[in-house]
Amino acid sequence: MNKGYWVVAYRSISDESALKAYGALAGVAIAANGGTILARTSDGLEVHEAGLKQRTVLVEFSSFEHAQRTYASEAYQAALRVLGTAAERDFRIVEGSGQ
Repeated sequence: MNKGYWVVAYRSISDESALKAYGALAGVAIAANGGTILARTSDGLEVHEAGLKQRTVLVEFSSFEHAQRTYASEAYQAALRVLGTAAERDFRIVEGSGQ
């Protein structure tokens, strides 16, 4: 079974306090579902080609399906409601390649 990843780039943030509240709830939802935040930064980025220097978050799950289920979970959906329109994001759920 291949791991699953959330890859999130923040295009813009209009409300830092809503983002902070979302982060607290999302972190709990991720941890409760076995996810691990591997990276969360807006500073430690080196971009190439058409890349943009944007806050980026990378979360690892034991499987692609688990990553999908966590996104659909009530706890994570509650976090998204708190985030509302405070950020524009490029959010992807990606299946890792085999060993």
